Amino acid sequence: MDTKRAVQIYSSEETITVHMGGQSVWIENVDEVNGMATVQVGSDPHNTQTVPVDRLEEEGGE
Repeated sequence: MDTKRAVQIYSSEETITVHMGGQSVWIENVDEVNGMATVQVGSDPHNTQTVPVDRLEEEGGE
């Protein structure tokens, strides 16, 4: 996924399914300058990671 799409998903009022390495993630923040996203992995709000946006995949998308 590219940074622009990550920002669109983050800003969307819709729920858009995103995966990282086969796990569902929720985008919590996008750092457009550095191409990084902070994501919540699964349903545990304490399980967050900051990763390159190119590791994220939209379900049914890229």
